Amino acid sequence: MASRLAVLSVALISLLHPAQAHDIYSHLTNAEGARCCDDRDCRPASYRFIAGNLHMFLDGQWIEVPHSTVQYRALLGDTGETGGGHWCGMVYIQTFATLYLTRCAILPPQAASAQVEGLGSPGR
Repeated sequence: MASRLAVLSVALISLLHPAQAHDIYSHLTNAEGARCCDDRDCRPASYRFIAGNLHMFLDGQWIEVPHSTVQYRALLGDTGETGGGHWCGMVYIQTFATLYLTRCAILPPQAASAQVEGLGSPGR
């Protein structure tokens, strides 16, 4: 009985933690005022700039992110594992390709000056 209770407790904590971690995105909106995040579609993501274009690392590949979706801001609660990069959007898995529709791309404020200066970013 005690082992069942322990397993149930661990499962419950595992279910609650992602929701609490996802709360750092709940206040984000895009330039038009629409919410960036709709039910767990935001996540930390490494980033880099190539020839002035932002690329973010999602699901094992680098994707190009439209300039119009980029916001330079710090997120309260960011754990820092991606140097401050976060991606919000939809993923469409098709037979021969995976499509990424970016709603918002969040980068730390210092990334704006790094891009302008051509210094790159923390993402590799």
